[in-house]
Amino acid sequence: MRSAKPNALKVPADFAAVAKLRDARAYRRTKRPFTRISKLRSKGYVKGAPHMKTVQYDMGNSKLPYSHEIQLICTKRQQIRDNALEAARQAAVRYLDLNAAKEGYYVKLRAVPHHVIRMKPLATGAGADRFQQGMSLSYGSPEGHAAQVKPGKILFSFYVNEGQIGIAREAARKAGTKLPMHCKIEVLNIIRAA
Repeated sequence: MRSAKPNALKVPADFAAVAKLRDARAYRRTKRPFTRISKLRSKGYVKGAPHMKTVQYDMGNSKLPYSHEIQLICTKRQQIRDNALEAARQAAVRYLDLNAAKEGYYVKLRAVPHHVIRMKPLATGAGADRFQQGMSLSYGSPEGHAAQVKPGKILFSFYVNEGQIGIAREAARKAGTKLPMHCKIEVLNIIRAA
């Protein structure tokens, strides 16, 4: 008689929250921004929106004088969800913490996810066709946030000194892999007035 499999698949406790997130391709196209959130409920078009997952916009030491700026630049018109921006931020800062923490660095996230994403969930199961409204009444409820970007928009700025340019370029590349489109990296020399 066989016992239970020792290597059974373990499902995380928050699996339902992870499973319902749609692919980035569902939110690629930019539409008119849906941003009006007010403290007064009657004045806002958006009656409620979930919290933004992007928690920090400035990381590192901003007080040091840096000689170079590395920019991660968007190449397409697209929407970027807040969780993608947060994943890119974490990947870049983790790499910089391990490799350039002693010399110092400063990272600025320049894309702000103001746009509120709405979703009308599809009915599934037996008899779903009787409940589904199709495209009528398809407004949807607030489901998340996204930043609407155009080609040439600077997503991240990395400030470092000359010895850390390669490290900052690699951090920018790692951040770019977390985003739903191709990005280009530019290195600029910061000219300071004497």
